[in-house]
Amino acid sequence: MALVLRCLRPLPSLLQRSSFAMGRGLPQAPRGCPALLLEGCRQCAQQMLLSRQLATKKAKGKGQSQAKVNISAALVEDIINLEQTNEDMQAVIEALKEEFNRNLNVRTSPGALDHITVMTKDGKFPLNQLGQISQKSPQLMIVNMTSFPESTAAAAKAIRESGMNLSPEVDGTVIRVPVPKVTREHRESLAKLAKQSTNKSKEALRKVRSKSITQVKKFKNKVSEDTIWLLEKQIQQMADEAATEMDKLLAVKTKELLG
Repeated sequence: MALVLRCLRPLPSLLQRSSFAMGRGLPQAPRGCPALLLEGCRQCAQQMLLSRQLATKKAKGKGQSQAKVNISAALVEDIINLEQTNEDMQAVIEALKEEFNRNLNVRTSPGALDHITVMTKDGKFPLNQLGQISQKSPQLMIVNMTSFPESTAAAAKAIRESGMNLSPEVDGTVIRVPVPKVTREHRESLAKLAKQSTNKSKEALRKVRSKSITQVKKFKNKVSEDTIWLLEKQIQQMADEAATEMDKLLAVKTKELLG
């Protein structure tokens, strides 16, 4: 009995740490812990805390459509890396921000052409690695393809299909890119592109979510159903929060584009 009490001694402090303490591990079993009796202090603590969280969430969820889940990543690190899942979702959001800032502006600038991907016989390259991009006037940008003349047609095609409403004109190894006038139609076209970009980002987000849930389900025969339920709910919650942030970004960008 004394040995059992000795094993349970670390649990009260452990149960108090229910916030996301990324990177913190659980205390090791004290020397002499009867693993067969308690199935190991670590496993016992994990199941007790997860069961407690599940009961709390279900109790709070009575009469509510959603119950907030907040699982300590350290408790489930052997099943899934929740920190990595969060980083992957945040990377999708950052990519959307970059897309908005770089390619979706009312007034097109030379910098907006830099990262247009050009498909050549040697592979894919950013436009700024193949040609020199400059702005001749507020109404005209120039792409000089003298260094890679064989890629001129491919570069013009990439600009035309970039989704920025551009109509390049080829003159030898020079590509002239008229800057669209800031009309209501142009603004609405950009707003539509912003919506399309957001939908693509949400699709990427769903892939991250699905990958994480698939990883969790690999352990359905090794851990309790309650643990699987909590983890799936946690991952869905993370995805929902990321999607909400994307919607906010889209709302701000749409307002900016439409004036």
